[in-house]
Amino acid sequence: SVFRRNIMAARVLSILAVAASVLLLPSCMAFAPISQKRPSFVKLSAATEEPNKTIRLGIFGGGTVGGGIVEIIEQKSKYFDALTAHKIDIRKICVRDASKPRDFNVPPSTQIVTNYDDILDDDDIDVVVEVMGGTTDAKDIVYTALKKKKHVVTANKALIAAHLPEIESILSEVNDGADEKDHVEFRYEAAVCGGIPVIRSLQSDFVGDDVSMISGIINGCTNFMLTAMDRDNKSYEEALAEASELGYAEADPTLDVGGFDARSKLRILMRLAYGVEVDEEKIDCRGITELQKVDFEYAKMLGGTIKLLGVAERVVEDKIAAFVSPCYVTADDPLFAVSGATNAVEVLSKNLMSSTYIGQGAGRFPTANSCINDIIALAKGDSTPLPFNPSSDAEFVNDFQSTFFLRIQYRDRVGITRQCGEICEKHDVSIHSILQNPVSSRQDAAFALITEKVSLNQIKAVCSELEDLDWCNGEVFYMPVLREDWMR
Repeated sequence: SVFRRNIMAARVLSILAVAASVLLLPSCMAFAPISQKRPSFVKLSAATEEPNKTIRLGIFGGGTVGGGIVEIIEQKSKYFDALTAHKIDIRKICVRDASKPRDFNVPPSTQIVTNYDDILDDDDIDVVVEVMGGTTDAKDIVYTALKKKKHVVTANKALIAAHLPEIESILSEVNDGADEKDHVEFRYEAAVCGGIPVIRSLQSDFVGDDVSMISGIINGCTNFMLTAMDRDNKSYEEALAEASELGYAEADPTLDVGGFDARSKLRILMRLAYGVEVDEEKIDCRGITELQKVDFEYAKMLGGTIKLLGVAERVVEDKIAAFVSPCYVTADDPLFAVSGATNAVEVLSKNLMSSTYIGQGAGRFPTANSCINDIIALAKGDSTPLPFNPSSDAEFVNDFQSTFFLRIQYRDRVGITRQCGEICEKHDVSIHSILQNPVSSRQDAAFALITEKVSLNQIKAVCSELEDLDWCNGEVFYMPVLREDWMR
């Protein structure tokens, strides 16, 4: 009927009107379920909301690491733009000598400057990247940058180890009362173990865990040298010469071979893992300068090798012990096969049990890569309000217990073994075993003594008394055995 056709036509017109209104809705409008009275709106991401913003960098240091940072940013600029919705712009690079040729291409828009204030006083620069090293000028640069509310990315472990509380205090002051989005960030992944992401892991992956022990090969130069002494049967002097030739050792290798570089890194790891604040000068530190070929011979007799390790351990609930020292490591240990300039860190914890991080601990691109990761994290808006993790009531104790390896050089006399036993008994040190190679010179021979588990202070007392004996030829060398179950 006509009436029915009119009703159908009205319905069609109604449907078309609804369709037209839908087509006219803003693109950001979402449809609400029938039960809701009003439609909801979906917030657009920053990448689609507006054109890419720019993160402007000021880099202090145009050498090995600084050049690596520039090269990576230039090679991956499109990817970084897409990843972060920001353009990474290297605005200025501060160097000592602007006329010096660079081993990287300086971007056309980048200024090479020699005055620190050209970066620090530039309000357009968002992030200061400090890869110049040292603890004097670098300290002033980092402090000033933070106070001027510029984010800082650094690879300077010596600066952090020496001045961590002051850096923490400055961050607290500049961020006090600020919105989270306006917080000034301090990033330092490259400061410990170069390209290995151990800093970020301790900041985020162990927050629900309890770390019981950290042990690590955290200096590439010394691990290269010890590998040469063990595998290639080279002397200390030969291994150092090769490390210097290949660029692993500095002109003055004291920080490396003396264990001081590793100690600075260990001090930072201790704060992250345990919340303990300690003056690094108080951490017992012995490098590799006293090691001899015979030590590796005895280590092989025991079935293991020797590594320079930084070790921190929770000895009781609120006591943390730490040391840097050559250590005897068994063949089944995760650190045994780490050779050359490679770094490795093992973290023992309640939940994850054993986590091992292995990779390149130094060099142009491994270190630059960690700096880049920090820069990209800032561009993405990642926040780390407490870069050193919360502090705790844990206390550092400068003593620890271990099985110890002692190498004693001697002039042949009657009664040497008896006197060793008497001195050990006096200090309540039990002897596990004695090792000795065939003697080639009765006036300059050496034997090794392995103890049961005792304290460092007991071993120091034993060594002091042995050195006073007329047959003892020089200082007694000692090193801890890394694992309690080393005789499995």
